[in-house]
Amino acid sequence: QVQLVESGGGLVQAGGSLRLSCAASGRSFSTNTMGWFRQAPGKEREFVAAIYWSGGRTMYSDSVRGRFTISRDNAKNTAYLQMSSLKPEDTAVYYCAADSARTYFTQVPKLYDSWGQGTQVTVSS
Repeated sequence: QVQLVESGGGLVQAGGSLRLSCAASGRSFSTNTMGWFRQAPGKEREFVAAIYWSGGRTMYSDSVRGRFTISRDNAKNTAYLQMSSLKPEDTAVYYCAADSARTYFTQVPKLYDSWGQGTQVTVSS
């Protein structure tokens, strides 16, 4: 199991920026993909972005492409989500997740085997 801890959430005005971090520990060497998801009140958890731990290939949802950037620092076992041009509809709890089983991207939350506790992002209009 991989332990994941998110940080960096907070309150920001529309148009602002935030950077989320996800620190991995435990069996982090077995991780193939790191993903970011979000869940707003009353809505299902949705895919935001993912990155291969080695190689750095990325994938984004249509709603954040061009505004968010996912990256990782292998030496620090940490993944990041740089969020810019934030909108009120980006308000949600953001979770990072690790997938150690697949060698391809998946947007399906249940296929990720480790999750962080989540960090709240609130964008005011």
